[in-house]
Amino acid sequence: MSLRILHVISSVNPSGGGPIEGLKRMAAEHRAHGRTVEVACLDDPGADWVKEFPLKCHALGPGYIGNYRYSGAMTAWLKANRTRYDVVFVNGIWQYHAFAVWRALHGTDTPYFVFIHGMLDPWFKRRYPIKHLKKWLFWPWSEYRVLRDARSVLFTCENERLLARQSFWLYQCREAVVNYGTDAPPEEYEKQVRAFREGFPALVGKRQLLFLGRVHEKKGADLLFHAIARIRGASPELIEGIQIVMAGPNAHAYGSQMRQLTIDLRIADMVTWVGMVAGDMKWGAFKSASAFILPSHQENFGIAVAEAMACGVPVLISDQVNIWREIVSSGSGFVEPDSIDGTERLVRRWLETPEMEWRAMGQRARQCFQNQFTISRSVQSVINIYEASKAGDIKLGAVCHD
Repeated sequence: MSLRILHVISSVNPSGGGPIEGLKRMAAEHRAHGRTVEVACLDDPGADWVKEFPLKCHALGPGYIGNYRYSGAMTAWLKANRTRYDVVFVNGIWQYHAFAVWRALHGTDTPYFVFIHGMLDPWFKRRYPIKHLKKWLFWPWSEYRVLRDARSVLFTCENERLLARQSFWLYQCREAVVNYGTDAPPEEYEKQVRAFREGFPALVGKRQLLFLGRVHEKKGADLLFHAIARIRGASPELIEGIQIVMAGPNAHAYGSQMRQLTIDLRIADMVTWVGMVAGDMKWGAFKSASAFILPSHQENFGIAVAEAMACGVPVLISDQVNIWREIVSSGSGFVEPDSIDGTERLVRRWLETPEMEWRAMGQRARQCFQNQFTISRSVQSVINIYEASKAGDIKLGAVCHD
């Protein structure tokens, strides 16, 4: 019998970014190997993104307590249906879906695993100390139990695993590091680039620096804009013909702040806001770019970083993107601290690199993706952890910090 997998996630809304995109890519790979994959979420069954979702989706919401997504129906559904699945994967924490899995499955013979997706990074504790104190109210009786009783808690790189230990002193789980990755783009270069150019003809002929992802304060868009303004003031000839392409959801308060910031810094003419892109339009954005940038303050993995590398586009990232060591060791891009000074250095290093060397860097980026970040490697590593857990090879360990 083929393996029957259930993924549980707060929402399948594509605006959620990396976790839902990673889930879809992994599911496609599982299905290619004859495994069945279904999803349970807290969305409204009538939501457009649920209707359009490519997998069988059990939408068990909506329900909210403030900003907390809650639906008692999820626990009841999981208890009633758990025997239909061989294994359950929880995607993310801090919403009811994770606690619902614990309530339904702990003490049963249905194993569950938890992908943290960077949600225990201590950056959040430093940046939002009041919110962190509120999380402590939930931690001992909710998330702590979710992690403690999971067959394993899955981290996508060693750095994420080490950082997770620093958020709460009460911490106990079976840790495992798995490969994480994504699909290479379809080999339809001309079609994809044409789709993007037709959508944004003003970008044709420009040297494009692509930022693709949620426009959120942790992503460092403000650092990018301040860095560009500095360079324009000091070395205007260096960035002549450069266009910053901002691709991702931005129709919210912070997005409006960032638009205003480009006006205040007098660089609005250098920034094109293309919104969320998908399919040929997204791949066309990558393949039209000279470089990809993500000066993030906190980034668990960075699916978009891997996607850029898959397209042969060198990456400019901060040292808070947890795969920065792989970028440095493979020569796939440049890494600097998550500050205005660091981001300015990233952009300057890109602009001052000879064209032949930049092309070679793009080739190295594509090779690094093939070696480390393909979805097939990711899925196989998860299956290996599942098999190891059945054999009892993953032990419970406690890690405490002051």
